[in-house]
Amino acid sequence: MPAKPQTASELVPADRHGLALEGFFRIMARWGVGNGDARRILGNPAERTFFQWKSGKAARLPDDTLRRIGYVAGIWKALQIVYSDAALADGWVLRPNRSFAGQTPLARMTAGDVTDLAAVRAYVDAARAPWS
Repeated sequence: MPAKPQTASELVPADRHGLALEGFFRIMARWGVGNGDARRILGNPAERTFFQWKSGKAARLPDDTLRRIGYVAGIWKALQIVYSDAALADGWVLRPNRSFAGQTPLARMTAGDVTDLAAVRAYVDAARAPWS
């Protein structure tokens, strides 16, 4: 019988959830993403919850939130591999892209569904493939 896949919270110990959020907010700052867009990327947590997370007061995060943070971290890492210049890598999310119907990758990521984050992640992973 195949093993049951682990959930995000099983893969990331609860004492590391705060570090995951810290990394997420650092990436958002590098990309110049405002609070409203950052909340949408995280799955629209309550405003109070979002600002508690942003201030470093994180308890156990929902699996969906950890999954979203994982996509963002993967996107950021792949961009750092593809671009030799960190400023170009960080600016990529703000440049219109034909693969996303002319919208920016950030607009796609903030559409609200985790599949939007997955689509951007798949795109940058495909671009990164020659360097992997």
